Amino acid sequence: MSSCVEAPGPTLTARPPEALPRLLAGIPAHGAMGLAQHLALHGEPPAQPTPRARSESPLIGQLEDARLLGRGGGAFPTAHKLRAVASARRRAVVVINAAEGEPASRKDRTLMRSLPHLVLDGGQLAAAALGGKEVIVCVCDSARAGARAAAEAIAERRELADASRPARVALVQGRYLAGQESALISYLNGGAARPTFTPPLPFEQGVGRRPTLVSNAETFAHLALIARHGADWFRLLGTPSQPGSALVTLSGPVARPGVYEIEYGASLASLIDAAGGATNGVRAALLGGYAGSWIAGDVLATLTLSDEHLAGHGAALGAGVVLLLSEDACPVAETARVATWLAAQSSGQCGPCVFGLEALAAAVATLAHGGALPAARQRLARLGSLVRGRGACAHPDGAVKFILSAVEVFAAEFADHARHGSCEACTRPAELPLPAVAGRAARASLPEVVHS
Repeated sequence: MSSCVEAPGPTLTARPPEALPRLLAGIPAHGAMGLAQHLALHGEPPAQPTPRARSESPLIGQLEDARLLGRGGGAFPTAHKLRAVASARRRAVVVINAAEGEPASRKDRTLMRSLPHLVLDGGQLAAAALGGKEVIVCVCDSARAGARAAAEAIAERRELADASRPARVALVQGRYLAGQESALISYLNGGAARPTFTPPLPFEQGVGRRPTLVSNAETFAHLALIARHGADWFRLLGTPSQPGSALVTLSGPVARPGVYEIEYGASLASLIDAAGGATNGVRAALLGGYAGSWIAGDVLATLTLSDEHLAGHGAALGAGVVLLLSEDACPVAETARVATWLAAQSSGQCGPCVFGLEALAAAVATLAHGGALPAARQRLARLGSLVRGRGACAHPDGAVKFILSAVEVFAAEFADHARHGSCEACTRPAELPLPAVAGRAARASLPEVVHS
């Protein structure tokens, strides 16, 4: 089930260990939770004993037992990341990735804006376990409230708590790929915020050529609670293969769109109910964001929000995006619009991304306006096969997945557009959120609403 009560303000009472909310417990209605409130709610972070070898840190063992997976989209085991960094000889750097370039997600900026101390706890605990030199919090330059809250929280901790491991905030340009792991490393080292070719991997040589742990802001928040309550507590929720809870950004035709905390294995129907129910017919759902997959509306009533279940539909929760498309929207126009944006987000480093995504976007636009050749869908599939798996980073693969899943799920609508051109719904306001373009307001945006 999902935790769905709107938070009126901090609640400093004990909660049953199996209950939701976990991450969003006590979230303030406005502003950020201060350090005193944070410690009253969660208690002091546990001291990290110094093991004979950093790879034997008790925290790494806890994370391994908890089976915590990264919440940035890749679902990589967090303990494996820490152990890889711990095996390096030099003192590590810890990077909290709250850049959140996914336009359909608000969970990380929510954590930084409202609960920065929980995220910082995770970063500091990881740094202590790794003998870390520094903690860097990377926030998108458009998320000023989160950057300000993080900076104020760091200053508050410096005054009232241990500051043996310095922390700082780095603003990252708001491009889709700027939050990718190697792009962050490049930017923090004075280069462009775009993915780089590997090796070396960040755990070998990252910021300042030091071994570097890069993880998503939500991942560090979970780490902070696992360190306090243990692996068994964490696994009280979720499924055997995907334990714990997760933050999801729900948008589309629901009464209360926003950020929710769910238990893995909860039904999509329970999440929609928690958001006050649907306000319109739901044509389909996009899971995982703009590198994710569409699922047709006729199966949504039985959909379970765990990667094990979603795999049967060719989907995953990824960065925690659940985007519902209403029956009033034109899925062909929406796909063409996002495909064009995805092509423009190329970092310009390889042909499959620069030329392949542009060709795919052009083919979708041709279909949308009725100028398609009889074999237009076959052309899209062929272009997708030429692009997939051949890029310098994962961006081309994600874009192909988004486009081809749309063509499959909305096959009837694409066929109708190919024959007859634009439909009446094409002129309606866009529903899929994209960032502002060239100083103009985006046609579709997400509300800054959080539910705990």
